[in-house]
Amino acid sequence: MSEQHTERGPIKAVIFDMDGLLLDTEGVYTEVTHLIASRHGRTFDWSIKQHTIGRGARDFSDYVIKTLELPMSIDEFLETREPMLEERFPKAPAMPGAEALVRHLAAHNIPIAVGTSSSVHYFEAKTTLHRAWFELFDTVVTADDPEVGAAKPAPDIFLVAARRLGVSPSDCLVFEDSPFGVTAAKAAGMYAVAVPDSHMPVEQYEHADLLLASLADFPLKAWGLPELV
Repeated sequence: MSEQHTERGPIKAVIFDMDGLLLDTEGVYTEVTHLIASRHGRTFDWSIKQHTIGRGARDFSDYVIKTLELPMSIDEFLETREPMLEERFPKAPAMPGAEALVRHLAAHNIPIAVGTSSSVHYFEAKTTLHRAWFELFDTVVTADDPEVGAAKPAPDIFLVAARRLGVSPSDCLVFEDSPFGVTAAKAAGMYAVAVPDSHMPVEQYEHADLLLASLADFPLKAWGLPELV
């Protein structure tokens, strides 16, 4: 996987998605959803998973329930999966290159934020092993933040992050792993770098400014950012 469009810059602030981008939590969602589906004789695989990445909790649940024809409401689905997620999230590892890039940007005083579809409760659970470097973020915007009106693919989360960083959206770069997230970033008037799961169809990221296999591959200098040494 390589760059898709010409690089741009200089960038004044960087906003990161979390699930599947900074932390390897998408596997947890896959495992738990598969377990719930299998109880009803259904299969949750990548043909369905690819359409759920980046959705908010209720939107995710609604899509899965309707697609798999599960005999449960959204609230029942969420209540069923909550203890299963709670058990697994605190063990989530970092994605390749994530911690190094965050520490590098923070060390060079580049404003950085997290813009996630997770709730603040799940954010705390997922970052259990990673408190030290998550404390480097200038702000964290979750889906249940009172200033966020709508979840991705609406631009709200990223616009709130930019406002809190004090940077114009046009000077912000967003890292995302989901097509919904890229759509949200572009709707906010920001640059978007996609780092999708290798199972995801590349054509779903045609609206991204850059396509990478890993955060470790990001060409900092080309975007006007200090290089790793």
